[in-house]
Amino acid sequence: MYLIKTPWWLRTLYPSFTWKLPVQDKILYLTFDDGPHPTATPFVLDQLKRYNAKASFFCIGNNVKQYPEIYRQIQAEGHAIGNHTYHHKNGWMTDDRSYLEDISLAEAEISSCLFRPPHGRIRRKQALALKERFTIIMWDVLSGDFDIQLSPLQCSANVLYHAEPGSIIVFHDSTKAWDRMSYVLPRVLEHFSKEGYRFEAITKK
Repeated sequence: MYLIKTPWWLRTLYPSFTWKLPVQDKILYLTFDDGPHPTATPFVLDQLKRYNAKASFFCIGNNVKQYPEIYRQIQAEGHAIGNHTYHHKNGWMTDDRSYLEDISLAEAEISSCLFRPPHGRIRRKQALALKERFTIIMWDVLSGDFDIQLSPLQCSANVLYHAEPGSIIVFHDSTKAWDRMSYVLPRVLEHFSKEGYRFEAITKK
């Protein structure tokens, strides 16, 4: 069970997290979790380049260590980088000390003040311990590309129907999401570009 559009009441429960960004113009914030990936990430970078779009990549430390050249390419092409832990830890299922140590381990590979908790699951105590070092980035729209029960067309509709100015949208550059993400991303870029939107990377406010 997951929500495609983050409800207002959930945002009010965690007001220190960034769920959406205040904008005056037609701007969307595409984000990609779980990379770098040897197939998915280069595909994403190529699609973004076609539309002069910038995005934010929340990387797993272990994947950065395996694919440092792809990580450097993300940076070289002007995209934002975020910490997504070293081993994709679930904060609800991990004791605080181990969770924070895993994030610190990822910092050895990832230089960023942005953090996104895997699965969006983080305890208040964990978040409190991170607040001096990181801006915690959540989302406004979840594409659902990780859901193998979801068709590419349904995944596309999740984004096309729910995104609005300032939305932070979650995709995944991963093996699991590939079938849906590779279908949806080009269509999202094309659709919203025609609607006069631009795509920007998230920067710490």
